[in-house]
Amino acid sequence: MEEQLILRVPPSVAEQIERLMNESAAGSSSNPEDASLDLSFSEDGRSGTFMIGNQSFPASLLDLPAVVESYKTYDDSFLVKTADIGQMVMVRQEDDPAPEGVEYKHGLTPPMRDARRRRYRREPDLSADLVNRVENDLISIMQGVSVNQNTSVVGAGEGSDPKKAAPARAPEPEAQEPAANGEEAEPDRTDSDESDN
Repeated sequence: MEEQLILRVPPSVAEQIERLMNESAAGSSSNPEDASLDLSFSEDGRSGTFMIGNQSFPASLLDLPAVVESYKTYDDSFLVKTADIGQMVMVRQEDDPAPEGVEYKHGLTPPMRDARRRRYRREPDLSADLVNRVENDLISIMQGVSVNQNTSVVGAGEGSDPKKAAPARAPEPEAQEPAANGEEAEPDRTDSDESDN
């Protein structure tokens, strides 16, 4: 698999990149300095500078809200998956505001607008009191005491103390199975039994 990312640029920069690609494909480059592209990031790895020719634009590395698959084909018939894309480099004009956070809240297409809020479940708002009450109810249930919906505790039998748990059952002794040939089976031996002989 290849490593890929999406480069999102303003329309004016897109026209310059397209013109440079067409010139390089035709083999006619007027000035090699105008044909240079450079992307460099600062130490944080999330913000940087995109340079095309002598112009520089601020850029940000953002995580996409969903993974996008990319494919390529050689014969317009069979597609081969080449990568899972999870990040995008967003190039913006100098006066545009920087995006908030490290995750881009929109997807790549109009249906994925504000995808993080609309398509994914939010974390539930849980108070510490609710978590504590549910935890105590689970402990009571595990001890054999049933819990009513009204948060009153009801014992297993009449007149029983609700705080007292049901007595634990004593383990039953293991029964020896007879051997297949009808003789009495030997008891299982452990390593310590063998060392005594």
